[in-house]
Formats: sequence, C-alpha cells, structure tokens
Amino acid sequence: MTGLPASPCPDLVDPAPGAREETVVDLSTLVGLIVGSICIGIALLLGGSVMAYVDPISMLIVIGGATAATLTSVPLARFMSLHRISLKTLLCKIKTPREQVTELVELAEVARRDGILAMEQRMDGIDDQFLRRGIQLAVDGVDPDTIETTLQTELDNLIERHEAGRNMFEQMGRYAPAFGMIGTLIGLVAMLSNMQDPSAIGKGMAAALLTTLYGALLANLLFLPLADKLETRTHEESLSKQMIIQGIKTIQLGDNPRNVEMNLRTYLAPSHRAVPVDTEYRQAA
Repeated sequence: MTGLPASPCPDLVDPAPGAREETVVDLSTLVGLIVGSICIGIALLLGGSVMAYVDPISMLIVIGGATAATLTSVPLARFMSLHRISLKTLLCKIKTPREQVTELVELAEVARRDGILAMEQRMDGIDDQFLRRGIQLAVDGVDPDTIETTLQTELDNLIERHEAGRNMFEQMGRYAPAFGMIGTLIGLVAMLSNMQDPSAIGKGMAAALLTTLYGALLANLLFLPLADKLETRTHEESLSKQMIIQGIKTIQLGDNPRNVEMNLRTYLAPSHRAVPVDTEYRQAA
C-alpha cells in the first residue's frame, strides 16, 4: 500500500456550504511560476530588447485559439469552472496525513469508550465533509460494507470530476503549441507574399516565430505543470479518502483503537510509521 507524503496539500473536495476549510497557499506552485517567469524575463533582457518579443497578434492567435479549442471540446459549465480549478493548484489544506490518523484514532477511542453514537458529538469540530459523512453513516447504524461502498462510490465520482478538470489543462497544453505553429505559418505566408521589401523579411520572420514561442511557453510553463499538479493532488486526495474509508469501517466493526492505528499507519510514509500517534485520551492518561 502506497504511503502518503509527509506534508501533502491533498484536498480538492468542493466544501459544502458553511463548511470550515482551513487552507494555505501552496508555495511550490507559486514559486515555480514566479521563478520560471523571472528566468524567461532575464533571458529576454539579455537577448536584447524585451519589446522585440511582444506581438499582440501572435498572443491573440495562441491564447484565443487555445481557449476556443478547449471551449469547443468541453461542456460550457466545466469550462466556466476553470478559474476555480486553477485556484486548487494554489491553495491546499493544512492537515497532514499524520494529523488525520490522529483524528481517526481519537474517534475510535470515543467509540470504544462511549459507544458509536458518541462520535456524533465530535462532528461539529470536524472540517472534512467526507469524514463527517462517514461518521454520520456509522452513527446511523449503516453496516460497514455499505459504508465502504457508499464512500468509495463518492470518492470514485470525485476523482472523475477532478480528472475532467485536469484534462482541460492538458488540452490547453496541447492546443497552445499547435496554435503557435499555426500562427507561425500565417506569418510566413504573409511574409512570403510581400517579398518586394527584402529589409522586412527578417522582421517578418521574427514576428512569425513569436507565436511558436508563446505556445511553447504557455504549454510548458503554465498549462502542463498545472495539469501535473492537479494529478498529484488527485492522487493524494484518493489516498487520504481511502484512509478515512478504512478508518470509519474498522471503527464501525468495533476494532480496538490500537488496531485502528496500526492499520492506518500503513498509509503513512515509512519514516512516520514508527512513532505512535498521541491522542488527547493518551495525553490525559
């Protein structure tokens, strides 16, 4: 079973209305975009005039073409959610997998000491809507197999929605270079049709190649890296929710909290498995 990384930003779940979701800025995404932009900017400055790399028509062809092609290939509602999907690459929840293990073990201790119904009193302090639904199913007396099936179905649907969002960035990453090449061909045709002025050939060639540059930059600095980040988040999300499913199921089966902990620690990275979790009940003991 694959271990979760030590400090993920896993949660891509759309929170329910009124849900409390503590999030922080994912610095790796932000720093990567900034550093990449700075490096490209410095290279342009060292290569000559920055304005030589600015061409509004080329930008229009690449950005407009990639946007139009993506809009053609996906439903309008999904395309309109692109800005929300983009935010998920910049924000992440601050709870670590180890903290989640601790939370589930504490719930197991509550259920062991005071009964399954006592877990309902802890729900107000839980932010994770997926975990809240699992607790509610357990409190309602749903059998463990049905709980697992219900939550797994919800997780499968969640992953499918996230995959659709990630695919939009991958599509834009494919379309941008293609429209860059189209823009270059348009520029070459325009240049070759006006061969009377040899002095304009070099300038026309440079302008034609800018669309290829714009397409490559957008694809490899923005669209494809963001698609990869969303894929990583979805993978972490899946492992995180699998942990919750396993935890709720074993709690409903009446397993000893120690067994629940040992089971859930298999989801952690090896370096984090050796140290037992420290729940509030163990601190008070």
